Parts: sequence; C-alpha cells; structure tokens
Amino acid sequence: MKVLHVEAGKHLYGGALQVVFLLRGLGAEGVDNVLAAPLGSAVAEAAAPHARVVQIAMGGDADLGMLGRLRRLIRAERPDVVHLHSRRGSDFWGGLAARLEGVPVVLSRRVDNPEPRAWVALKYRLYDRVVTISEGIFRVLEAEGVPRAKLRCVPSSVDVEQYRPGRSERAWLEAEFGIAPDERVVGMAAQFIARKGHRTLLAALPAVLAAHPRTRFLLFGQGPLREAIENEARAAGFGERVLFPGFRQDLPRVLPNLDLMVHPAEMEGLGVALLQAAACGLPIVAGRAGGIPEIVLPGVNGELIEPGDVAALSRHMNALLADDALRERYGAAGREHVVARFSVAAMVRGNLAVYRELAPSR
Repeated sequence: MKVLHVEAGKHLYGGALQVVFLLRGLGAEGVDNVLAAPLGSAVAEAAAPHARVVQIAMGGDADLGMLGRLRRLIRAERPDVVHLHSRRGSDFWGGLAARLEGVPVVLSRRVDNPEPRAWVALKYRLYDRVVTISEGIFRVLEAEGVPRAKLRCVPSSVDVEQYRPGRSERAWLEAEFGIAPDERVVGMAAQFIARKGHRTLLAALPAVLAAHPRTRFLLFGQGPLREAIENEARAAGFGERVLFPGFRQDLPRVLPNLDLMVHPAEMEGLGVALLQAAACGLPIVAGRAGGIPEIVLPGVNGELIEPGDVAALSRHMNALLADDALRERYGAAGREHVVARFSVAAMVRGNLAVYRELAPSR
C-alpha cells in the first residue's frame, strides 16, 4: 500500500510530530509512505528516515496554486490513499485534489473549535474518512452534521520509551534554569495563543505563591502572545518566579524532573504535551476542554477545572504542591493510563485500519 501524506505545519510539535510517529510505524508495517511538506520545514527533515519527502510551496487557505501542485504530485505518485494531516489550506486543497484525481482521501482533525455548518456541509463531502484524535473532536464534528459513518477516532500518541519517569537529572534542571534545590517546579508547555489559558494561570499565581512561595513556573513554548504574557507577568511582580524558556527540544529530559504540569486550556483537541507529561509520571491540573478529559482523570492522575476558573486552578495546584504522596500517586496512575491507551503502536494500528477500509485490496 502506498499512502501520500500531506502536512502543512513547519515546526516539529503537536500534529507534525504525530505524523513522524505515524510514518515510522507505518514503514515498519510495510507501507510505502510519501510525505508532502513545506519547503525547509522541520517536519520534512524529521520524516526523511521514514518516508520519501517531497517539499512543495504551501501558502495557506488562499494558495490556489496548492491545488495544482498536489494534483501533479498525486498523478506522479499514484497512491492508494491520500492522508491530510493539517489545515492551513492543505485540508481543502488537498481534499479537492484527491477527489479530482479519484483517490480515496482521509483527513485528520486535531482541533475542537467549531466551524460554520454551511462550510462543514461543503468541505467534509471531500473526505471518505475523518480521523479525530479525541472523542471530544468526534462529538463536535458529529454535532455539526458530519455523518457518523465517516468518523473514526484514533487518539494521538506519545513515545512512552522516550518520555519516562525519573528525577535523576534534577540537579541538571536546577542548574539549567537557576532553580534552588528546595523549590518546587511547575511546568506548562503550550503555544502562546489565547485558548491555551496562560492568563488564567497568571491570575491563579498570587494565591499559589502565597501558600507556596518557594515555587517556580516554567512556561515553555512560543507564539504570538508570548511577549504580551511575559510583560503581564513582569507587571504583576512575579519576577523570577515565572520563567519563559521558549521552545525546547529536550522536553524528555526536562519533564521528568518537574513536580507538576498545568494546562488551563479553554479549547484543546487532545493535548500532546499532556500525554508527554503523564508519560513522565507528572500529575496534571488542566482545563475541562476538548479531549483533555480523556487524558486527565480527576482524582486518578490529576484534576480538571472549568475553563477560566482561577479559584479552582489555585486550589488544585496548592493541594498537589502540598502533598508529595498525592503527586506520586497521580503520576504513577497517569503513566499507566497513557501506556495503556495512547501508545504509538495503537495510533499506527488505528490509522492503518482506516486505510484498509478504503483500499482493502492493498
């Protein structure tokens, strides 16, 4: 079986990282993978060992030329299935290109934000199957009118061998970020965009720091709101209590040495950073949004808040920072949950099953 994958993301996190995991697993199953990726993108480089990569211009929703470029690529490669992994124009233009070339097409949907029903009715006619990375997204699409027969849920995955518990490098973490040995460290790893909830976290910090003044917060990531959030943290007087290390490639080294992960998101398809944190044995406090409740089980491996509930976020963070045994119990349960449900192998099997529905003879 040959599958042409289309990924328009340039950076190697979130959905693009899932594509690399999928390509690696499918290759081990004997699938011939071809990846169309943006020129000079990190995903193109990372996918090269697992697929034949074709770098093309991808200019977003308004890039009409993407239709022609993808049609030519489909004609040249003659895949059994086209799998579209992202938006940024590749979903619509890719779906139209595959439909015009007569090739079955799969769309992965990774976000839970609703779309206009009229647009849904038009756009989703292009796809033979829509793979949602969480049950939350599945429900959103079904409510918008996408036929249930088209929908399949295949959760995103985490490399549980790469992301593992262990605090053997706590001294390195302290040296790397200027943290004292007696300080607790809380992490958040997310793009700096409004729906991730950074401002909810900032609003919760005074109550947390009043109860646990020897706590540091590491806010990993990049994005359009980063500078504004940094300025707000500085204006609030948090000083060195809140650090902004940017996007880090070494999270498998960083995460196991944290004490707690927070993610007060208002919308979230699933949350790859939460899978990584849970795999590392971290307790989590997160927003009850999208697919997050499929990762964070209240009273088992973490706690959930209603989006924007500052008081609840402060309360749960304080309870976990005060109780070493509770953090350890939640962390162990989180690792067990992720290994059982969100392995790379399970994600590969789920997507391969969808391809075989559409190209059974292959």
